[in-house]
Amino acid sequence: MKKRIAIPLEGGILCSHFGHCEQFAIVDAEDKTITAESLITPPPHEPGLLPGWLAEKGITDVIAGGMGQRAIGLFNQHSINVFVGAPVKSPDELATDLINDRLQAGANYCDH
Repeated sequence: MKKRIAIPLEGGILCSHFGHCEQFAIVDAEDKTITAESLITPPPHEPGLLPGWLAEKGITDVIAGGMGQRAIGLFNQHSINVFVGAPVKSPDELATDLINDRLQAGANYCDH
């Protein structure tokens, strides 16, 4: 199964505030193997913009620390799976955990 995973970053690790990240790691995976990784810079923060922008890039899954309920709903409308409450790790570790069904998602630590 092919996946294209977006992970918001700040300083090279998971950013705790999804909408204000410096970059996104884009990790492509197929059959539990990472096949490509790249970094992209998001457009300036605007409520509701990122779900459509990432959908245009073929994203299937988003791993986040925290995210507002409205954003989660918008991602779901674009058929993008959202995993919130992820631990602060490198994008490589997070993507590997996800594709191997080991991602420990916890409480959503964004409350707005």
